[in-house]
Amino acid sequence: MIQVANAPCSWGVIENTEGERKTYLDVINEMSAAGYAGTELGDWGFMPTDPKALIPELASRNLKMLGSWVSVRLYDADYHADGVKRAVQTAELLAAVGGPDSFIIIGDDHSTLPDRHDKSGRITPDMMLDDAGWEEYTGGAMKVARAVKEATGLRSLIHHHGATYVETMPEIDKFLSLTDSDLIGMVFDTGHCKLGQGDPVATLKKHADRIKHVHFKDFDPAVLAQADANGWGYQQLVSNAIFPELGQGSVDFPGVYAALQEIGYDGWIVVEQDMLLSMGTPFESAKRNREYIRSIGL
Repeated sequence: MIQVANAPCSWGVIENTEGERKTYLDVINEMSAAGYAGTELGDWGFMPTDPKALIPELASRNLKMLGSWVSVRLYDADYHADGVKRAVQTAELLAAVGGPDSFIIIGDDHSTLPDRHDKSGRITPDMMLDDAGWEEYTGGAMKVARAVKEATGLRSLIHHHGATYVETMPEIDKFLSLTDSDLIGMVFDTGHCKLGQGDPVATLKKHADRIKHVHFKDFDPAVLAQADANGWGYQQLVSNAIFPELGQGSVDFPGVYAALQEIGYDGWIVVEQDMLLSMGTPFESAKRNREYIRSIGL
């Protein structure tokens, strides 16, 4: 049965993004009160890294720990070893808190390359990695996934994401074709799919065999339409609410839910409305997002 969770990024806990943050207790209190059944970890150190401290706090709020994004600079082999170390460290915490079904989300170190950051949402085919670049990139991801599996038994998932080298639909196709499906699954994100110029329903069906986790994120094309005129890159798109509350953008969530049912998906759906605290009231948005998901049958 599909269950619904939220994530700390909906409260401004977003990697590579500066801004005010609430405490983790504030976040999980509001998450639970808004009707969610699970959470992701957020940046390392945002929540306690001692399982004995974290487990009772989550249990008392009936929240399941699902997984965690780990930034790995996949495009630069000099950073792979550090990425492996941090992924294994995070996986050990997840295994203790979330159990054997939790997972590592391998995320490229987004917004660290000016060309990909500055043109996010408008990536053209000539900006794709060359063969040597793909070898380095996918090799780094496979190193992380092998190390995590050997150390903890947990699975790893790639997250297609704006301002990375796996943003567009051809880039998703290429990454998946070059990696071992037994080691690396996929987080499917509706909003990042739209940002990458894709059709969420079609992409979900195309990669159904690799999708192990789903993020519900809406997308406002009107914000992207202003990007070139205003000189906005990925960070500015986020701060100008390119990912609005569910039902306020262009993602066909009823269609996505129907497609999930069609492929027999029975994992988690995690709401992600990337927002800084200065952009609104996360608790109120979280409640409205949960109500919207109920309105489509979840």
